[in-house]
Amino acid sequence: MDIRKFEMLADKTIDVVIPVYNAPDLTRRCIDSIVAHLNQSIRRIIVQDDASGHETKKMLDNLPYDCVDVFHAEENQGFGLSVNAAVNRSDADYIFILNSDTEVSQDFLSLLCATFVADPELAAIVPAGNSYAQYDLGRYMLREAGYIPNYYLRGHAILIRRDVFQEIGGFDPAFGRGYYEDIDLGRRLDLHGWRFGIHPGACVYHKKGGSFGNGRSKKQLARRNRAFYLSRYPDARQNILLFSTNGSLANFPLSALVAMENVFRAGGYVHWFTSMRSPTLLCLQMYSYPLHLSTAIWITLKRWRRADRRISAIWIMDDVPFLLRTLLIAWGRVLRLEVKELSLNKSSLLREQY
Repeated sequence: MDIRKFEMLADKTIDVVIPVYNAPDLTRRCIDSIVAHLNQSIRRIIVQDDASGHETKKMLDNLPYDCVDVFHAEENQGFGLSVNAAVNRSDADYIFILNSDTEVSQDFLSLLCATFVADPELAAIVPAGNSYAQYDLGRYMLREAGYIPNYYLRGHAILIRRDVFQEIGGFDPAFGRGYYEDIDLGRRLDLHGWRFGIHPGACVYHKKGGSFGNGRSKKQLARRNRAFYLSRYPDARQNILLFSTNGSLANFPLSALVAMENVFRAGGYVHWFTSMRSPTLLCLQMYSYPLHLSTAIWITLKRWRRADRRISAIWIMDDVPFLLRTLLIAWGRVLRLEVKELSLNKSSLLREQY
């Protein structure tokens, strides 16, 4: 990093925001880990207690750290409003929003902050960790700032520009206690022209569901908020099956790449079936599979039960063998899916539609 960029970075301030609802042991481990590993990079930790029980309140009030400010809400407001209230108490340049069931083991904040300096259009950056263990992050394209672009924001750990967070209204309280308010925030960031992504060089451990537990109420809340989110962003239901013998995105026409990006930006997914074993992928909303019809059928059937995961269209590049292409077109007609044929040699995306 050059001296000018280092000076720009050194001038920035960071506050950590932690919304808390019960789970005192997890919360204490989270706060202890921040003090142990991030204390030199942050200014203070703002804990917003969302009307927790006596044990959690007592633990928070007896924390031995001068850098921790605790605020107790009189009534349970939910994740979004708790974060919004805490952010409103900050005047830092960046806010690091952390779930209370997370732990850090290294100081990566200077690395994350450097991405904002390198990319002025970046609004938020998420550290990798066990929540992304199912991804081979080395297969995804990196922007010049060093992060993997993404259009699906997960909120357990987000470093975000405070002014941008507040300008777009923070988390929407309509999502209640939680679930999908982070993804909704990502949609609004994108609609306002901002970027966000995942940094593979940073890592946060997330227990997942530490405050909600794993009971019936959690599932009901997730279903309710999923339906609300999809009613607001119906194009997020897009799930595309893309077939090509060619396994290099460099050979794809610009129109096809733009079409895929539009799917991602709407919150959808592209499942790429190609003959290349490990192709480079555009973002975390893109998956790759072997070029086999049986695999495509299995993926389709597996995802059929949920409306937001159900396959919505089939895109076929013109290098796909004639027999397979014919079978895919017939299969798409049976399932009443949109079927498009794309050309590798023409600038036009759509050649035929069924």
